Amino acid sequence: MKTVILAEKPSQAKAYADAFSVKARHKTHIELNPCSTFPSGAIITWGIGHLVELKEPKEYQKEWTSWNLASLPILPSKYEHKVSSDKKVQFNFIKKLFTDPTVSTIINGCDCDREGSNIFYSIHTMTGVKNKTIKRLWINSLEVDEVRKGFNNLQDNKKDLLLYHEAKTRQISDWLVGMNGSRLYTLLLQQKGFNESLSIGRVQSPTVYLIYQRQKEIEVFVPTPFYEIEGNFKAKNGTYKGKVKIKSEKKEDILQLLQQHNISEQNEGFVKSITKKEKRAKSPKLHALSTLQAIANKKWKYSPANVLKAAQSLYEKKLVTYPRTDTQFITNNEFTYLANNVEAYQRIANVSFPIAYNQPNKRYVDNSKVQEHYAIVPTKSIPTDRKLQGLSIEERNLYFEILKTTLAMFHSDYIYEETKIITDVNSLLFETTGNTEISKGWKELFTESKKEVTPTLPKLTNNEKVLGVIKMIEGMTTPPKPYTEGQLIGMMKTCGKAIENEVEMEILKEVEGLGTEATRSGIIETIKRHGYIAVNQNIVSVTPKGEILCQSIEGNLLSSPSMTAKWEAYLKKIGNGEGSPKHFIETVAKFIDKLIQEVPQQLQVQGLDQSITANQVITVIAPCPTCKKGNIIQRKTYYRCSEHENGCKQSFPGQMLGKKLSEKNIKDLCTKGKTAVIRGLKSKAGKRFSAALLFDGEKITFEFENNTQTTNFKRSSTYKK
Repeated sequence: MKTVILAEKPSQAKAYADAFSVKARHKTHIELNPCSTFPSGAIITWGIGHLVELKEPKEYQKEWTSWNLASLPILPSKYEHKVSSDKKVQFNFIKKLFTDPTVSTIINGCDCDREGSNIFYSIHTMTGVKNKTIKRLWINSLEVDEVRKGFNNLQDNKKDLLLYHEAKTRQISDWLVGMNGSRLYTLLLQQKGFNESLSIGRVQSPTVYLIYQRQKEIEVFVPTPFYEIEGNFKAKNGTYKGKVKIKSEKKEDILQLLQQHNISEQNEGFVKSITKKEKRAKSPKLHALSTLQAIANKKWKYSPANVLKAAQSLYEKKLVTYPRTDTQFITNNEFTYLANNVEAYQRIANVSFPIAYNQPNKRYVDNSKVQEHYAIVPTKSIPTDRKLQGLSIEERNLYFEILKTTLAMFHSDYIYEETKIITDVNSLLFETTGNTEISKGWKELFTESKKEVTPTLPKLTNNEKVLGVIKMIEGMTTPPKPYTEGQLIGMMKTCGKAIENEVEMEILKEVEGLGTEATRSGIIETIKRHGYIAVNQNIVSVTPKGEILCQSIEGNLLSSPSMTAKWEAYLKKIGNGEGSPKHFIETVAKFIDKLIQEVPQQLQVQGLDQSITANQVITVIAPCPTCKKGNIIQRKTYYRCSEHENGCKQSFPGQMLGKKLSEKNIKDLCTKGKTAVIRGLKSKAGKRFSAALLFDGEKITFEFENNTQTTNFKRSSTYKK
């Protein structure tokens, strides 16, 4: 009897095949020769992402084809899938294999997470196959040894089925909120003059709202002064500064304190105490996906989505372990192989240090904190120089970040001496702190990190007399900083801090905020794609369209992480076999009914009509390539910079030589300087031709197969707008 393995994608199937003897390779599958793992051989086939997807509303009922308030709610009695139109050939082959009477065992070899379980069982259900043995491959590395070990220790599908029920329930609930919420809000706002559509999402909507809240905090922030006392002291061997540990918003409080201690501009004082203490800093924890995304954005401004893409590529190249992990711990098994390879890893990183820690440390190694996956660490595979050179710059940077963070676990501590000085001036105490580095330890691995600047202290002795110039200094409070794109991941994880209800805050903490480790970067890309936020020089801002979304959902559960918290908590129960998918979907249906009843009244809030008129939605295309401050936005017949009123004259035509320029064309010109080939351009002589458009910062040119021709569209265009 035959065994069939379903991988999630072709690259994964190839990695599985590399661990065994291949009999033949085909467009749709790979045949394996018989071996000890597969005595009768095996066939590996694959999906291509999502082969099957939930049906559209119009495929259930005709009245759901058009957007109409009267047709809401959209609540199918049964949720059905369909095969993606462009993937039918591959699906039909899988169906043929699954239903083959000679096939006795089907192995789920999709990604080792809930979504992988969902993909497998959605395809499996669509094939209609019955009464086959199903096994689950669960591995954290695509190395040959790990693949073989995984296939020799297959799991049953009990846990896999629970994960599928959880993922499928999440998928259906998101579909219901999206299909009903998007139509409801769009249609109601269009009655008020809104001329675009809104996409509503269970996770994306509260995510946008959290960014909106921060933006509003910054806009309404009013700086207030505060006052402190600072002393500049002159000692025998040099000068140093100190501050009194008091900060007040009232100037008179500080003046009164100075008067109480009889402080004039110049005063004699003495060194009351010098305390020196050796301190140690442990190396950073190992990386989960979110911490890798955060550090990569901070160091190289990579978007969370690009970090996941590069990390996935490194995983498929067998260089790092499974990236979609939410833990920063490994087990004793991983520690053992990492410890055995430290010298090889050092050679790759071009560093050399004596191993300080060769035993597992609870800071990094804890079997109890590893469930489905462990932290992202290098695999046993030691890459050659050639393989490293073949990596993209993003992959290379991420690989060495993961490698060095892992090596740091074996390195010595960073050691420094902290010196605290208390200076007494008429019994008013001034505090000074300075650090002296003793041993760089693990920090020598991260040479690109910024050096910590601490004051250099002169040599002092206890009771030494000093002369101090004392003054009151004024500072101003500063507003919260806008989010960077990398900080959005952390914001989504810790949004429970913004929740006042303690029970809801605990739930959010338990489920780690909005979304999951694997989905957060996708959610960020989604709200960017819908035009709710813009990212300019790594700083995130809410667009006018995003503001209208937030003003519309303000006050109901779509703007609050608490709804997502409660839903995620119950979805987690489904994954543990403690919850009912049917009950959950019924709860979502009740929520939608409530929205339909309450939202029309909620949208009557004062100011929304004016806001729609004032902010008539502008589509943000890309950051302006000229001024670097504004964004290229779409007008009625052309595109221009949002900083136009402030002097930036960058603009682009909406149509060129008979062809409409799409948002994608303009985005490519701004970000890449070049579009894809545009077909059907019409010359002045009436001849049709194809060419790519180039933009060099001054003018648009054509790129033909053999030469480049300049047009007359320049930064200050003279064409009629």
